[in-house]
Amino acid sequence: MNKILLIIQREYLTRVKKKSFIIMTILGPLLIAAMIILPAMLSELSESSEKKIAVLDETGLFFERFNDQEKIKFYHVYEGLNTEKETALYGEGDLLLYIPITQLSLPVNAQLFSTKQPGLNVTSYVKSVMKKVIEDEKLKAQGIDPEIIKSAKADINLSTIRVEDDGAEKESYTEVEVGIAIFAGIMIYFFIFMFGAQVLKGVMEEKQNRIVEVIISSVKPFQLMMGKIVGIALVGLTQFLLWIFLTGFILIVFQGIVGIEPSSMDMLGQQGQAVGAGQSIDPEQLNMVFDIIGSLNLGAMVLSFIFYFLGGYLLYASLFAAIGGAVDQDADSQQFMLPVSIPLIFAVMMSGVIVNQPDSSLAIWLSMIPFTSPITMMMRIPFGVPVEQIIASGVLLILGFIFTTWLAGKIYRTGILMYGQKVNYAVIWKWLRQR
Repeated sequence: MNKILLIIQREYLTRVKKKSFIIMTILGPLLIAAMIILPAMLSELSESSEKKIAVLDETGLFFERFNDQEKIKFYHVYEGLNTEKETALYGEGDLLLYIPITQLSLPVNAQLFSTKQPGLNVTSYVKSVMKKVIEDEKLKAQGIDPEIIKSAKADINLSTIRVEDDGAEKESYTEVEVGIAIFAGIMIYFFIFMFGAQVLKGVMEEKQNRIVEVIISSVKPFQLMMGKIVGIALVGLTQFLLWIFLTGFILIVFQGIVGIEPSSMDMLGQQGQAVGAGQSIDPEQLNMVFDIIGSLNLGAMVLSFIFYFLGGYLLYASLFAAIGGAVDQDADSQQFMLPVSIPLIFAVMMSGVIVNQPDSSLAIWLSMIPFTSPITMMMRIPFGVPVEQIIASGVLLILGFIFTTWLAGKIYRTGILMYGQKVNYAVIWKWLRQR
């Protein structure tokens, strides 16, 4: 056991001191923060200039129907098309909306002249206003009051209430749960492959440099494999926690200095801006924010993420270590990587089915099989999973790790000292059968 701890210490300290680890630990949070901050900054910049739209309406149906919007102002003009186009576009630098008159039908065609791309918000608003006006005119032509149709419309608010086993009722938010489920599953997939590949590469480098021959003289191959797997797992966990802390720190500092709210926190940002401006806070929006946060068992999600990340990583890392010990070149490892990766890829491909039907038989079975449970169970947990299923999944994952470690150990102890031999599935099967 002491030798395994020494190998873990060596792997951990060696890797955290590398320049690549330090660079990625700093660069990772910067990239994540940039992905959150840049959309907000670009949105602010794109909305900084006000657009003015001149409306040339030959029909007269749309007079004063275009109301000013945020960053969009409308005004009517009455000269000919060529004259107003020249004045608006090149004289004032504005846009020109031209609605030509029609003789036999309602005007459903219009032209928006602009020297630059007008933007989706502009075109969408113009089309929505024209659609509403034309629909009202058609109703009036049929002798129907548009206000009657308008009063018949209704907004439906559907609340999802989850009834627990003990009869307790709890409101849930499906859209938020789907987003968290997919994010957690993708992060598990990403980290398993990223740090599992480090195990494979590290084993192959030691084998190619013949360093392993010196190490094996002091420790057993199984001890070396376990020490390397656990050491790199701790490196990955350290980097992951640092990413979370540094990303949060960067976002808080950026928000305090620049004052732009990240796009993923728009609702909270609007409340904060309202407080800063002395405006009253909408209690319904504020209560919704707290209800969403309260509906999520964040503590259980974080602990589950750590457990399934470590369990999934240890299971796959043992197989990656076996592949690294069996082959000499990167090209030779590809034929073994695909069969090992198929369960993880399949779990990601089934993510749409899992989030839509988290309690289906397929989702339950995939969350029990050790090779797919790290991703599938993390996708199911935000929707609420019975405790007995989580326990069964965790136990099976641990047993799966023990089995793959035993299997990988048999391959590793033979292949780690094999040089120049072309390895295939028949050779690996022969190693597994050896006693």
